[in-house]
Amino acid sequence: MADIYVWLLSFFIIIALLILVVFQLMCLADLEFDYINPYDSSSRINKVVLPEFITQGVLCFFYLLTGHWIMSLFCVPYLYYNIRLYTQRKHLVDVTEIFNQLAWEKKQRLFKLVYLVSLIFLSIFWLIYSALEDHES
Repeated sequence: MADIYVWLLSFFIIIALLILVVFQLMCLADLEFDYINPYDSSSRINKVVLPEFITQGVLCFFYLLTGHWIMSLFCVPYLYYNIRLYTQRKHLVDVTEIFNQLAWEKKQRLFKLVYLVSLIFLSIFWLIYSALEDHES
């Protein structure tokens, strides 16, 4: 029964990550269509970058603590990429270069979105599997 709660919690953490990435994509799309100025877009995106990185780290650590090694291994590339961006000081969006890097920033977040959607499908699978396994016992 405890395994179901672990998968539920990981499901909600992944949903929170999805919300953060979709918010960043919406800000970039608004900037692309001139609904928002570069300063506001950059400040909005930069406010949620560190919470996204921290939440992803917590999710990976959570999988390690609960003994879900495979899911933890699936989280490692995304965590490594975030750590590499942070250590190279490339994690924040620059106001003066945002139009030059708009396509790259959108592509980066779309890859994150696809990665998180695959993680959520795996989490839902294991949640259903755990619930059915508990039901049979």
